[in-house]
Amino acid sequence: TALQSSNSLKASYEDWLLTYGLSVSPFHLRWQTALFNRQFYNWGRWKPRFLYLWFSIGMVFGIVAMFGSVILLGKTLLQTLTQMLTEAPKAQNDRMLQVVVSVPSLGLLSPVFPLCFVLLSCPHQQVPGVNLPVSQLTYFFSAILISGVIHEVGHGVAAIREQVRFNGFGIFIFIVYPGAFVDLFTTHLQLISPVQQLRIFCAGVWHNFVLGLASFMVLFLLPAILFPFYYTGVGALVTEVSEDSPANGPRGLFVGDLVTNLQDCPVYNVEDWNSCLGDISEKSQVGYCVSAATLQQLSFPARVYRRLDGTVECCSNNSLTDICFSYSNKLDSHLYACLPARKVIEASKVCRTNTDCHKDFVPSFCVTPSLENQTRLIRVKHPPHIDMLYVGHPMHLQYTVSLSSFVPRQNFLSIDLPVMIETFCKYLISLSGALAVINAVPCFALDGQWILNSFLEATLSSLIVEKQNRELVGFLILLAGSALLAANVALGLWMVTAR
Repeated sequence: TALQSSNSLKASYEDWLLTYGLSVSPFHLRWQTALFNRQFYNWGRWKPRFLYLWFSIGMVFGIVAMFGSVILLGKTLLQTLTQMLTEAPKAQNDRMLQVVVSVPSLGLLSPVFPLCFVLLSCPHQQVPGVNLPVSQLTYFFSAILISGVIHEVGHGVAAIREQVRFNGFGIFIFIVYPGAFVDLFTTHLQLISPVQQLRIFCAGVWHNFVLGLASFMVLFLLPAILFPFYYTGVGALVTEVSEDSPANGPRGLFVGDLVTNLQDCPVYNVEDWNSCLGDISEKSQVGYCVSAATLQQLSFPARVYRRLDGTVECCSNNSLTDICFSYSNKLDSHLYACLPARKVIEASKVCRTNTDCHKDFVPSFCVTPSLENQTRLIRVKHPPHIDMLYVGHPMHLQYTVSLSSFVPRQNFLSIDLPVMIETFCKYLISLSGALAVINAVPCFALDGQWILNSFLEATLSSLIVEKQNRELVGFLILLAGSALLAANVALGLWMVTAR
């Protein structure tokens, strides 16, 4: 009786799952429904001539993307191998593409196909998915889901346009990654012409490209879109300062501060902030003009000693206000003085040599902070507050202070809204673009497999009469494409874990 009860409970559970279109398996939850079928059919029958042109353009794009993705992955593989074999590899952000995550995502078309997600890395930008902060997870998973839904809408609408029966639409969660799929009648799909098949198979990557392009346009036009509520071009607005940031403190930066200058580098937006910090990091430390009388008045005797990295220190380690400065005169080019940093800097102009300080015949010297290698003294202007004097690596300041180029016109407006829109658009561009690139690769179980097969049927049927021979050519190409993608995934993961 216990066994019968268990079987009855199992049958009831399976009936319940079937009733609601649910499917549960290890690491995978799937839901399919016919609720949206009417909407899909409405889209697929809307303006037939326009849809024919739309998906024909998508077909051309998909074919070009298939060849382009192979070239891109080939270049990326060579670049990665070069980095591995070179003693002094290039910086990570110099790479144009890196495959960092491979996630099997089920259900592009019927039958079920796996996907690979890659992330496009751009210079001076954190790559989504690598060291992803918890605060960014919502953007990441939302962008994945939306990119997947738009991808599947493309397949579904194109299939209805080509008179292929549409069985249903669904979403799934594989481990923690969301995605979407459409269920098409396979027999109908096999009966239509290769060109019609191409329009269906290419529709997914085409819609991902359009989504990425639309996100880019929103990002590009955001200042104009938000102009009635936010203005730009006046500085970088501080939106967050990490608790462990060197800029956190009574003389540091606060949320709502508007940064206008880093040293003598003007800051009109976040891009200027990043650019100025990059220049400060790459160039040598600037000096400050101090008159001989002021130098004699402010300096006091101190013991000079060398640090482990070869730089010179002449102030007490316990001092929080004084910094060791180096300068030269006509007799000696290695003089050092321990000076109060704020008094030296606030009324001074920046300089590189003593020549920059010659003015009104007043003897002056260009005094330069004598700091550890890679460490910089940076003067941050954020009026009307007193200037912040930052001592440390410029990149620490960049990573621990969040800013926005958008300044609210009214106090009740959120300073975070433009940043949220910008961030979400960047994730959509990255993930939707990645989905388009990788799905176009002629690889087993990706859209590229079916794009390639239909392309060969449409172009080689007159040259290679035997279907079996055409299938052999397609198989060899798919084998090479799969190996290329697998090599990129493996080396990409190795590069990420080895960093």
